[in-house]
Amino acid sequence: MKIVRFSQNGQAPRLGCVLAEDRVMDLEATCRAHLGARGVVRAAAIAAALFPGDSTRAFLEGGAATQDALAAILDSMKSGSLQPVAHPLGSVRLHAPIADPGKFICIGLNYKDHAAETGNPAPKEPPIFPKWNNAILDPGEPILRPRGEKSLDWEVELGVVIGKTARNVTKDRALDHVFGYTIINDASAREFQFLTTQWSAGKIPDTLAPVGPYIADRTEIPDPHVLDLKTWVNGTLMQNGNTKNFIFDVRYIVSYLSGIMTLSPGDLIATGTPAGVGFSRKPPVTLQPGDTVRLQITGLGTLENPVKDA
Repeated sequence: MKIVRFSQNGQAPRLGCVLAEDRVMDLEATCRAHLGARGVVRAAAIAAALFPGDSTRAFLEGGAATQDALAAILDSMKSGSLQPVAHPLGSVRLHAPIADPGKFICIGLNYKDHAAETGNPAPKEPPIFPKWNNAILDPGEPILRPRGEKSLDWEVELGVVIGKTARNVTKDRALDHVFGYTIINDASAREFQFLTTQWSAGKIPDTLAPVGPYIADRTEIPDPHVLDLKTWVNGTLMQNGNTKNFIFDVRYIVSYLSGIMTLSPGDLIATGTPAGVGFSRKPPVTLQPGDTVRLQITGLGTLENPVKDA
């Protein structure tokens, strides 16, 4: 299953699910039709509660109730008793598949080759820094280079979306708390980042976290540790890594973070980037207005954004 946020004709985004035939199913509208066909009088109110507006976090907070309702909808579709309310994928605009995470947690220096290219030893524990929701950007929208910044960079990263509350979970149970995965561009304002020993100033500006195009659940990505990650800038391949080279894999990260804080449904984790970033190149390469950044991760589609000055 692939969860999206989509819109048509300038309307507000809605929650959807990508169907095999390249259509996007409107989850709330389809649930309303499903319940109405079964004689449920309050079908509209119940559907809105189960699939609320465009909030992916609220959808995940629905837990078993929402997942059971979705499973029933899909079963009815398979049996032919329900026609989904759906639109051709090419006719809709896709937004960041989650725009309202409760927490947006980033892991630094998490690939062996990236640590080496930056001249840093492999960390003993995952370095952690935040981003906030202001940084999240839709596919296709421009990354805005902050005023005064001249060394804007790219970072393709596997995004992990938490599906169940996690507190002090073991590594062998960690993936049970993951709903799915997406692509994150941890765009970085390097001059701001390295002004002090704390990186956040270069990570938190508006638009520096494109996310998308969808969240693939764990049935789509059964093993997050065998995925290719690639970045192209203006058609030139810049990053070509694989999650096999994680220093701390997804199990470790979820377990480690859950020992520090409670992870909640809808939390978003960026798991670090492989080698090939711009500031480590000789000479360094920086993103300029007019550039286009395209990211791909196995099974997670393509995320592309242009660059403009703020």
